[in-house]
Amino acid sequence: DRAIKMAQQEVLRLEKKYSRFLATSELSLINKQAGLDPVLVDDETAGLLNYAAICFELSDGLFDITSGVLRRIWDFKSSRLPSQQQLDDTLPVVGFDKIHWDGQKIALPNNMEIDLGGVVKEYAADCARQVLLDHGITHGLVDLGGDICVVGCQPNDQPWSMGVRDPENPNQAAVTIPLMSGAIATSGYYERFMVVDGQRYCHIINPKTGWPVQFCATVAVVSSRCLVSGSLATIGMLKQQDAVSWLAAQEATFFLQDTHGQRFGSLSGPPKSAQP
Repeated sequence: DRAIKMAQQEVLRLEKKYSRFLATSELSLINKQAGLDPVLVDDETAGLLNYAAICFELSDGLFDITSGVLRRIWDFKSSRLPSQQQLDDTLPVVGFDKIHWDGQKIALPNNMEIDLGGVVKEYAADCARQVLLDHGITHGLVDLGGDICVVGCQPNDQPWSMGVRDPENPNQAAVTIPLMSGAIATSGYYERFMVVDGQRYCHIINPKTGWPVQFCATVAVVSSRCLVSGSLATIGMLKQQDAVSWLAAQEATFFLQDTHGQRFGSLSGPPKSAQP
């Protein structure tokens, strides 16, 4: 019980520090300084920003923590598309390469902001797992909204069974993955979306065009850390038609299903027609 309480407190600490919904969070304070003086950050924040910079480079600019401003014009509850003019007006304040980050201080140009939502939840899962390990826990798992870290196997020495949601039948698993260690994270087009004139538009948006991705329905990645799994899965979604080759080039252990139901990756199992 003490271990679980401490793990929960660690997750709440990170939420308090990095939530864009809290005006007093460190993230909000950084964004409030846009166009003003640089902000000196601590080592933990510097580590997350450095990781975001690596992801930006690795993804050729598709994984971009400055793209959160696009939510101002994309309202997935409205069933209305933004105009191209709205996109054209917003895209100039998107681009990690436009911010000034020297490893210690960050300065945002006017009207720009950063959103660490694409890394902090996965990072929090990793931190919670470490807390459990530090308290002597040998069997368990951490699940933060589908971002999952495994703490050893099950008490009966069997692996944990991780079901990846089937985009076409969200109440069913497209594939079940046995996990003895490490972490799994999934990115998909079925969690938050709207349909306009028969076309699905999901919340994962290409920061270069301002338009949602279309090719991948879901990408799940298994790795040693949830932070790595989450970023690789998100980049896979953003890579669209190049996702399979890109993930393979990263030597990722992944499952990918495209919007036509085709499945790829070492975790894909038998062809869909052979599924019971």
